[in-house]
Amino acid sequence: MRPQSEWIRQSNRAYGGLIAIGVVMVQPFLTASSLDLSAEICVVAFAVAIPLLAALVMVGQQELYRRRSTTSLLVSLAKAVAQASAFVGVVAGFWHIVWFAGAAVLATGVVAVGVHSAGFTRLEGYKELATRGAEDPGKPPV
Repeated sequence: MRPQSEWIRQSNRAYGGLIAIGVVMVQPFLTASSLDLSAEICVVAFAVAIPLLAALVMVGQQELYRRRSTTSLLVSLAKAVAQASAFVGVVAGFWHIVWFAGAAVLATGVVAVGVHSAGFTRLEGYKELATRGAEDPGKPPV
């Protein structure tokens, strides 16, 4: 299996998970008679995110079928907007429950992006060195 295919599969799983989280988080607000600001932000953020995430899952399936990723600027923009909107929705949903839970999700979300970035860079960076025939693959990439 090509690394690009695995990346597409992981993205599709993440998008599906974000859709499920959005459905679960918005569900209690469907029957609420009124919403406070954090609940409204949660609902609007997921109203933006869910359709985009669904479209991205479909694009991902087509990418897997064609065995290549799209280079569309619109798809790249949709990824950024969908992921950011889902993150805002999760933070606002937890903030609605109790403000410090929302603040905790916000802080740990930022840390999680750093963790993912560091892990991905290390894994893919070492792979790059190995494919170039580097003399010392134990050394971090520059």
